[in-house]
Amino acid sequence: MRFKQFDFVAKRKLFFTVSIAVTVAGIAVLLLFGLNLGLDFQSGTSLDILTGQTVSNPEVRELFASLGMEPNITIAGNNQDRVNARFDHVLSEEERNEILSLFRETYGDNVTMDEYTVDAEMAREFARNTMIYVGLASLLIALYVIIRFEWRFAVSALVALVHDAFFVITVFAVFRLEVNLPFVAALLTIIGYSINDTIVIFDRIRDNLKTAKLKILDDVSGLVNESIWQTMVRSINTGLAVLAVAIILMLLGSESVRLFSLAMVVGLIVGVYSSICIAAPLWAVLKNRSMKAAKNKKTAVENA
Repeated sequence: MRFKQFDFVAKRKLFFTVSIAVTVAGIAVLLLFGLNLGLDFQSGTSLDILTGQTVSNPEVRELFASLGMEPNITIAGNNQDRVNARFDHVLSEEERNEILSLFRETYGDNVTMDEYTVDAEMAREFARNTMIYVGLASLLIALYVIIRFEWRFAVSALVALVHDAFFVITVFAVFRLEVNLPFVAALLTIIGYSINDTIVIFDRIRDNLKTAKLKILDDVSGLVNESIWQTMVRSINTGLAVLAVAIILMLLGSESVRLFSLAMVVGLIVGVYSSICIAAPLWAVLKNRSMKAAKNKKTAVENA
């Protein structure tokens, strides 16, 4: 009961200020440095070479240097025997054969190599489709909320969605983490989770509105705070359950799902925060303004 006295709406300026500051910082980082785009969004070739022997980064880098190449190299595998080399340009067949021959001369004939190439047109198509799908998902969610609730709920939910997505993008931009198609999948998953958590709180607010008598901001604040606390256990339990799975995948999963899991972890935490501290208080602010406008209009009509 002691914690239930915390007033989320009264602290809205603090929450809004923190979120705006993070957003401004994210915009600055994006303008200065941009995103670390993966191969899916820029043309190039990625080689996955299985050597069958433990290798080191300097050792592999020296091999590529002997061919006059300087790819981005990552060593993976349980025995550190898997080399991932990413090139910013599309390799020719001759260059790929030279690399495979060199590695087989060094580590034996059992060396295998898989290739993943994205040309410029494919990269542009991936980027275009990503923007379309994320934008379409957000618009359909807003339309759903408008139909089920009202425009104030829709505006609040959409602001929370943009906040969550941009926060994850900011984290990846600041720490120069690779943005690829799994990241986009994580972003869409985060949007779905965030709106689900927000809808639960909004549904409780709508139910409580049926018996509430709202006259001033304190009445709206009380309604919103009560609704948040009534759904708090559900929000925390659901968030922790999904977060535990995402953390396990991030720590124990393969390299291919690690960035996806990291994006999920960040997005889940921010999603719970935005539902409680951004979306619900923002609705309270919009509702209070609407009440004031209606009251002023009524007064003007009476005085006319």
